[in-house]
Amino acid sequence: MERGSVRMVLLENRTFDEERALYGSDGILVRNCRFDGPADGESALKESRNVQVEHCFMNLRYPFWHDEQLCIQDSELTPLCRAALWYSSHVQIKNTKLHGIKAVRECMDVSLFRCDIDSPEFGWSADGIHMQDCTAQSEYFLLRARNIELERVNFQGKYSFQYIENAVFSDCRFETKDAFWHGKNVTVRNSIIKGEYLGWYSDGLTLEHCKIIGTQPFCYCKNLTLIDCEMVDTDLCFEKSEVEAEITTPVLSVKNPLAGHIFLPAVGEIIRDDPHSQGKILIGTQKNARNADEKGATKHA
Repeated sequence: MERGSVRMVLLENRTFDEERALYGSDGILVRNCRFDGPADGESALKESRNVQVEHCFMNLRYPFWHDEQLCIQDSELTPLCRAALWYSSHVQIKNTKLHGIKAVRECMDVSLFRCDIDSPEFGWSADGIHMQDCTAQSEYFLLRARNIELERVNFQGKYSFQYIENAVFSDCRFETKDAFWHGKNVTVRNSIIKGEYLGWYSDGLTLEHCKIIGTQPFCYCKNLTLIDCEMVDTDLCFEKSEVEAEITTPVLSVKNPLAGHIFLPAVGEIIRDDPHSQGKILIGTQKNARNADEKGATKHA
């Protein structure tokens, strides 16, 4: 059979358990196969290209290393299928369970659609990763990844999105801890983020129409922007941060913002015990209304 311009060899209804069972393959469609058995072999499809995997059960280690043009769909990668995809490029994964630790690392151009991810240390140092309509549980999720796009992703875990660069998140829900630390050029839109110590040491973090829940968010930030965001149960916010924020809900406390402006309807406590804290806290004032007043005053001057 042919897929596009590539002639595909069909491997169907087979079981593979030997070491490097399909090593170096080029142009294969693997359907309804099991990678499992007493030989307990590793690296089944290492160094392969133009590979389509459909309705397969992957229960052995390191199956997809150094692969190119790989598509996996309607399959299961079990907890024993650890470190499943490393150093691979141009990958699509659809309707698949990825349940082994370290499932994606040092990969390039990876797209995941409707996948169920339960994988500590997932996505480390990936470059070009797109996730849509996925659920994920992980620790250190997407550490040092670059060029990220997530849409409608529901994530639970710890220490997510550390040291990431160039990322856009839309319509997501994150229940996490220490998210976005040291992140650069990150935009989050229409999302719910629940956790502790969010966004510390980030540079160029922008949140638009988001709900932020949890203690001590956004400290030591540079170029931090919040646009029409809710903040719930948030205290000790913005310590030593350069921030431009429009907040639509009361905040428990704001502590020593370094520079910028924070617009909010009410605040329980303002802590100013650092002489370098020069950020302005404007209570009961909307940014758009203030700008209109300033323009009107200038016009009549």
